[in-house]
Amino acid sequence: MKKKFANWWYYHKWYVVCGGILLWILIDVVGSALGLWEKKPDFEIAYVGSTALPDDTVAALEQGFAQLGGDFNGDGEAIVQINQYVNDSQAAVPELSAYAYTSEVVLMGDISSCESYFFLTDDPESLQKSSQILAASDGSCPGESDLSVEDKVVLWSETPALYEMELGSYSFSTAGTTISGNSQELLSGLYLGRRCFYTDKTVDSLSQCNDLWYKITGTKDVQK
Repeated sequence: MKKKFANWWYYHKWYVVCGGILLWILIDVVGSALGLWEKKPDFEIAYVGSTALPDDTVAALEQGFAQLGGDFNGDGEAIVQINQYVNDSQAAVPELSAYAYTSEVVLMGDISSCESYFFLTDDPESLQKSSQILAASDGSCPGESDLSVEDKVVLWSETPALYEMELGSYSFSTAGTTISGNSQELLSGLYLGRRCFYTDKTVDSLSQCNDLWYKITGTKDVQK
């Protein structure tokens, strides 16, 4: 039996080696496509606005929030992911209106899947009216008739933990023109809120996300 196997191996070993290499490459490609080898973000932030944030600003925001929050899931790295949902449904260009509709659908998927914990928006009233997703000051969900946002969001320019972030500048080109500016100035009129949960399903690291909210707003967790 050993002699038979040795003879088979002598003639087929390179087929086995090549097959193993190809299998490893296939596993790596599929795993990368599915994001199996990527570290998961510690928490996610949904940006809901009429215009998209520049890439430079998004990258700086992710880094700033990562430093502010830290490593929630214990994988050795603090990672924050910002999901952009541009909602300019009144755009005159049909393609942009279609994009806004798609963005709204994806946002509903984000909310349903409990992906984003924080919500950054230029129009909290419209967001609350359409989804009632913004939590009250104690983290609870608003009543059916409660569409107010007064106790549910903080203005970026009035929140030290936010306006003291070192975010630098942004620059991008559109229609042959380069546009640049200060990221803090760009964000100054936005509002930050946290989401509530209508079911038992929540975001990962909920306790740490809650603590970060109270750290940002300078308030205490009334549920403790």
